[in-house]
Amino acid sequence: MQTTVEFVWKKKKLNKPILFTGLPGIGLVGKIAVDYMLKQFKAKKIANVYSDSFPPSVYIENGVLELIRDELLLYRFKNRDFLFLAGPVQPALDVRFSSLRDHYEFAETIVKTAKALGVKEIYTLAGINIGEARMHRNPNVVIAATDEKILEEFKELGAKINVRGGLISGAAGLILGIGKKHGIKGACLMGETSDKLIYGDHGAAKRLLEILVKRYGFKINMQAIAKEARNIDRAFKQIVAELSARREEIQQLEESPTYVR
Repeated sequence: MQTTVEFVWKKKKLNKPILFTGLPGIGLVGKIAVDYMLKQFKAKKIANVYSDSFPPSVYIENGVLELIRDELLLYRFKNRDFLFLAGPVQPALDVRFSSLRDHYEFAETIVKTAKALGVKEIYTLAGINIGEARMHRNPNVVIAATDEKILEEFKELGAKINVRGGLISGAAGLILGIGKKHGIKGACLMGETSDKLIYGDHGAAKRLLEILVKRYGFKINMQAIAKEARNIDRAFKQIVAELSARREEIQQLEESPTYVR
């Protein structure tokens, strides 16, 4: 099978389409952001994406099972077409479950599909791990782009340029790297998060949405995601308070006199 894209939509010419991807990753940041947009936009599914690099399983809905898949969806806004790659899976980074070749093949298929649809810009949404620092501050949006022009455009919107260097693993990085080889520009927009937030960082996802609203003028009601973000912030404050109290307790024990009988 490898990776196959099966269209469920009669193909038509799209108007200056842009592709956004939001697959599972660190803090589920990109997935949460894209899923939130799709729910509000009521985007139309145009294709199913299957791959034998996905986990060997099916999912069940109302008793009916389907092969696990990602989806390609279409949303038209202000006479421009926006495509979204969304879903529950991407090739696993653990080489016990998928090979390095699987990652390249998956990304290459997505890029070629996007190019055939007329896409000239791709933006992958993801998370970037800042560890415990996430508990002490609001998340920034960090950008790594295919060219300096895009970097500066998003910097003016409040994104921070990734000057430290490093790697972007998985589809969020490879789709952009292979896309650049095909003449497609774009960027990875990363919300600062912690890799310990396995159930998702809505605060970081909200920051990504805010940047995209500034850039494209999307109409997004932030009420629900803002509520989830506040819940995470409250949890962080509680953890910080408990850790601080614990440190004080340990310090007092260390400073108290020790008696030996």
